[in-house]
Amino acid sequence: MTNERILQITRVVLRLALASAFLAAVADRLGFLGPYGSRNVSWGDWKHFEEYVAVLNRFVPKALIPALSILETVIETGLGLGLLVGIYPRIVAWSSAVLLSSFALTMTIALGLLAPLGYGVFTAIGAALLLGAIAVPYTLGVRETATDTKTRTRLSMLTDVLKI
Repeated sequence: MTNERILQITRVVLRLALASAFLAAVADRLGFLGPYGSRNVSWGDWKHFEEYVAVLNRFVPKALIPALSILETVIETGLGLGLLVGIYPRIVAWSSAVLLSSFALTMTIALGLLAPLGYGVFTAIGAALLLGAIAVPYTLGVRETATDTKTRTRLSMLTDVLKI
């Protein structure tokens, strides 16, 4: 198997893994995975999700928690769908890394370092950053520039040297 083929497979796997994580979290808070207290359900409904957002963001005024909950849900849904469809892969991947970093930070502040470690948030950040680094830099028929080609060639040379 060639390095290019491995990179193609890796791009797809990372996109699907991150998309499913975002969309499953959204489905959970909307109650699609079952009611609160069910097996493998964190929130089960919007009320419990807002309570969790309030715990993580205790420095935010209580009046802003509903808006923050909605904003977070809209962003996660957009990023999840963007990853699933594969549009603007670098922008979506790096935006995912930023969102996940904000989750890691608030979880660490509110709950301690073991919370984001236990939920694999740092791993997801790494996956999003890797996807952004290896994503094909064009989409929807937009042609690659000479600079993009040079960057991809350098990345291919690096993967050859590192034997990955």
